[in-house]
Amino acid sequence: MFTGAMKKSMLAALISGIMAGSAWANAENLADFHADNGCDSCHQSEKGPTNDNLTHENAQCVSCHGTLPEVAEGERKGIVSPHKSHLIGEVSCTSCHKGHEKSVTYCDACHSFGYEMPFGGKWERKFVPVDADKAAQDKAIAAGPRETTDVVIIGSGGAGLAAAVSARDAGVKVVLLEKEPVPGGNTKLAAGGMNAAETKPQAKLGIQDKKETMIEDTMKGGRNINNPELVKVLANNSSDSIDWLTSLGADMNDVGRMGGASVNRSHRPTGGAGVGAHVAQVLWDAAVARDTDIRLNSRVVRILEDQSGKVTGVLVQGAYTGYYVIKADAVVVATGGFAKNNERVAKYDAKLKGFKATNHPGATGDGLDVATQAGAQTVDLEYVQAHPTYSPVGGVMITEAVRGNGAILVNREGKRFVNEITTRDKASAAILAQKGESAYLVFDDSVRKSLSKIEGYVHLKIVNEGKTVKDLADKLGMPAAELEKTLASYNGFVKSGKDEQFERADMPRELATAPFYAMEVAPAVHHTMGGVKIDTKAEVMGKDGKQVKGMYAAGEVTGGVHGANRLGGNAISDIVTFGRIAGAEAAKYAKDN
Repeated sequence: MFTGAMKKSMLAALISGIMAGSAWANAENLADFHADNGCDSCHQSEKGPTNDNLTHENAQCVSCHGTLPEVAEGERKGIVSPHKSHLIGEVSCTSCHKGHEKSVTYCDACHSFGYEMPFGGKWERKFVPVDADKAAQDKAIAAGPRETTDVVIIGSGGAGLAAAVSARDAGVKVVLLEKEPVPGGNTKLAAGGMNAAETKPQAKLGIQDKKETMIEDTMKGGRNINNPELVKVLANNSSDSIDWLTSLGADMNDVGRMGGASVNRSHRPTGGAGVGAHVAQVLWDAAVARDTDIRLNSRVVRILEDQSGKVTGVLVQGAYTGYYVIKADAVVVATGGFAKNNERVAKYDAKLKGFKATNHPGATGDGLDVATQAGAQTVDLEYVQAHPTYSPVGGVMITEAVRGNGAILVNREGKRFVNEITTRDKASAAILAQKGESAYLVFDDSVRKSLSKIEGYVHLKIVNEGKTVKDLADKLGMPAAELEKTLASYNGFVKSGKDEQFERADMPRELATAPFYAMEVAPAVHHTMGGVKIDTKAEVMGKDGKQVKGMYAAGEVTGGVHGANRLGGNAISDIVTFGRIAGAEAAKYAKDN
């Protein structure tokens, strides 16, 4: 058994040997490097991987090099470490460190670390249609099912994991399939909070809220084209969803406000930590504790049906095991949206052509494709949301909670130009109207201390710091006198309780505590409001207006909940609430059939 010190020593020897140009440097990939040790130094069998999770291979990596935290601890100080991550679930070293091909920094799908790894290549993703290999797929289907389960869930984000926990608690067998090498979907990236009304944390903080008010805010934010019955389900079940997460071990006790809300109802962990990674980890742990069969690197390329249109299972493309069929009574589609597929985004909203996206690399629309091929009806696909505060430097979304906790937006002249907590569509439009089509989020040390999520941005080196307001302005290249005037004016509004410039209703604190900070931000594609049409039981509706028997859906792959514009904090509420419903209803259907 290797000790932590031995692991660090081995890792250091590997890196120094490569840098020194030793014989190791002649290897083109990790398999070449380990060749002298034989195939069994990585694989359990000479035939290679035995499952798509690469369970054995990842265990071998950890046995030599240590866990992610151990590897991060051994790195040189001052670098942006990809090993200090927000990833959930088990360690998946093979997400980046490939065996028989160039290794890649998977994190560069979103970030730009410039991280030099041994035997490294450039990360890239080619979008392959789900039916690209139809002949091989038809052959696998003709061969018949390889296995049988009660419910298949497609996607391991919050909606999929919530559905898995719910279905397992209902007593059915579940197989959860995720096409990416890491679980968590967009949920692990979400930062701001989870909207819920009439909750215990709100009551504890003396916050007066009503579910009816949450319904009104959501409908107004969605320009009243939302399906009101789905919005009622979202709001009326929101406090129960908070209680459910809490019962699973979640900390949802910090309550703030996000754009479009008239009351503080955005729940997150104490201290303002990112809500998404926390919720995803809690749900992952709950799913694992319930012995859920979770498979990564497993892309569903077809939902199968019988001649009557009733769902009978799925066709899976395992990255290492190939095509195979799982027979199932019910399928839950929880694959998220398609914001990372700019070609598809631009098809529905030409203004967003060429835009960056805040999403994880798997958000390409596969779930929408397989669902519609199986007869699902779609709704609201033309509504695509840009998030106003994406960091073009760090390649990461800046949570709305930074503004909610007091930050202001200023342009290159050092002036405010918008109500910072207006809806995302309005804030995005206002930023794009500024010189350079970007702006700066400006805040002080009191805001930084109020929201621990900010420390992640500091780690990514995307936060500018000034000892004084003038110092910060000089670093940003903007007129110091104008920025000082802007902050003084805003602080006056905080004292009086009235924003005479832009009617911002919630101004939680003055920005007067040094040091001062700023991050450059610009809009990026963030959420696709449209998707498959569902009813209040998360049943997927067919093109004929009837339910597609055995198909359920939850989360961003669906349409109707958010209308034309999603409010910040409603996505986590959506995935947890409708994920729970989809899992329970799919389990009930499987039992009945």
